[in-house]
Amino acid sequence: MNILEIIEKKRDKKELTKEEIEFFINGYTKGEIADYQASALIMAIFLNGMTKQETTNLTLVMANSGEILDLSKLNKTIVDKHSTGGVGDKVSICLLPLVASLGVPVAKMSGRGLGFTGGTVDKMQSIPGYKTEIDMNSFVKNVENIGISMISQTMNLAPADKKLYALRDSISCVESIPLIASSIMSKKIASGAEKIVLDVTVGKGAFMKNLQDAEKLANEMIEIGKLANRETVCVLTNMDEPLGYAVGNNLEVIEAIEFLKGKMPEDLKEVVLELGAYMVKLAGLGDNLEKNKIKMLENINNGKAFNKFAEMVKNQGGDISYLENTNKFEKAKYIEPIKAEKSGYIQEINAEEVGKIACNLGAGRIRKEDKIDYTVGIRLCKKVSEKVSQGDDLAYIYANDIEKLEIAKQKLKDVIKIDKEKIEQKPTIFGICK
Repeated sequence: MNILEIIEKKRDKKELTKEEIEFFINGYTKGEIADYQASALIMAIFLNGMTKQETTNLTLVMANSGEILDLSKLNKTIVDKHSTGGVGDKVSICLLPLVASLGVPVAKMSGRGLGFTGGTVDKMQSIPGYKTEIDMNSFVKNVENIGISMISQTMNLAPADKKLYALRDSISCVESIPLIASSIMSKKIASGAEKIVLDVTVGKGAFMKNLQDAEKLANEMIEIGKLANRETVCVLTNMDEPLGYAVGNNLEVIEAIEFLKGKMPEDLKEVVLELGAYMVKLAGLGDNLEKNKIKMLENINNGKAFNKFAEMVKNQGGDISYLENTNKFEKAKYIEPIKAEKSGYIQEINAEEVGKIACNLGAGRIRKEDKIDYTVGIRLCKKVSEKVSQGDDLAYIYANDIEKLEIAKQKLKDVIKIDKEKIEQKPTIFGICK
């Protein structure tokens, strides 16, 4: 077996065997297969696709290319949650303490943000003292003792995926459904999940710009889950406008804290409750989705969800006085409003453009080595289809650089579109694939 024969086979639209996929992944991870050869094969996959069996084999080989986290000692069903990314996506920070307060064990390893999509790890690090990098024994012990731990991906999980993703990025082969599906699922399987709930975002601020592609991706990941013996549910959610009101690290953490105290933006509430209802169901703690949502709202109202979040933050070295009084969070030097220049209705708030503006203020990374500014970002005051009068506050920009502030002000004015006609708001949840 050699790489040239494998490239030739996929070029000619033939199905690769499990052994051929193993040969490629193992050889490329060890550096025995050159980048230019791997590029040729990835381009052939991009152009010709993969069968469901090929995609599953690719997923499992990538999952087994590094360490696999064993969570069997917890003696409970582990349900993992993952989002395909978005803007203002603080769902994990709201959702995971909430389901943990209902007895669903949460062992969450998250990534950092890159580009206009934020990373949960960066957001959690904006809480003074909170440690996201802890060893695996401590991570598992935290889940054993208090039912939840949220950390950065410190293990050598799916190293083949990491290497392949960088290659795909450099040769414009990112937008391939089999390659995206195998990338996401290989990491979830390696991180010890038995059941998986996926938030597949759709729209301007998402990877999948339309519902048809999002459904294809969701169904591909569900098929992989079935063949890999991992029950998987995908919730398709709207990412045309940012989720909630806050975009930026400590701004999003503050919004998540307020959410857990009962101040819930409607779109964020819908997404959290839908994903959470399925997490509780897959954990075997309640088959009725509506009853699960009621239980979740009860634990927000009685303070158990917030207390679980505070317990986790304290357990990992964080200063919980910031959770009790969010005014303690460091603020940006400049906080300036964007005013409506005319009356009418909000037509559009392009999530991707808002994410890019926040990123340019310093809330995100263009390159992996870029330093994050936890205090900068955007806080919206209005959502799509809402009525505004001339002079109303549309948003606030949080900045530490006067030049960046001026650029952001001009750009944000163009992004928030107002017109006389009221438009119908799109649903927050587009559908469920399972």
